[in-house]
Amino acid sequence: MRTARVMALVTAPPLLLAAAGLVHPRHLTSATAGDWAGLHIVLLPVFPLLVLGLVVPLWGRPRQDTDGALTVLAWAGCACFAAYYSGLDAVAGISAGTVVEHGVHGAAGRLFATGDELGRTGVYGLAVASLACCAVLWRRHGVRVLPGAVVLLAACWSFADSHIFWPKGVFTMVAFAVAFALLTLAAARPAGRVREPERLTNP
Repeated sequence: MRTARVMALVTAPPLLLAAAGLVHPRHLTSATAGDWAGLHIVLLPVFPLLVLGLVVPLWGRPRQDTDGALTVLAWAGCACFAAYYSGLDAVAGISAGTVVEHGVHGAAGRLFATGDELGRTGVYGLAVASLACCAVLWRRHGVRVLPGAVVLLAACWSFADSHIFWPKGVFTMVAFAVAFALLTLAAARPAGRVREPERLTNP
């Protein structure tokens, strides 16, 4: 039951973003500007929640060892994504939609350029966090995390230029949900314990 609740928690944000991608305007025009800005206002608190799929499996105080260092690195990558991708949402989503809706000419292109830079930085942070998270889970649970890790890294690669636009962006978000579900299932099983070497005693 706990595993089912965790899976629902980590898959809800990417699935919600996938659903939003189905109604996201394909192009920003004066006719779609209102919907463009409004959708990004609604999604502003949702994009940062995408990192729950990485934060939840690593929940707890990091230890002072390799796993702890990788966990802190994953958290830093998640924070980078949450900050910079929210910047993309605000600049290329809300701001660009607003200026086009009000007929301000020449501003949208520069806003898109700035937003793309912010979004790219955020996705790079997410990729670093994903690599670090998968490394920790690999060390704890072994090869059973491999399917989820492969799907997760493929989703990060696709996310770099897809946002949530249909069709690529929608399938990218679904891939994140699948990856988080697979990693949750892999981490739900008890971690294998490394057998300690026997101590030699003097006869």
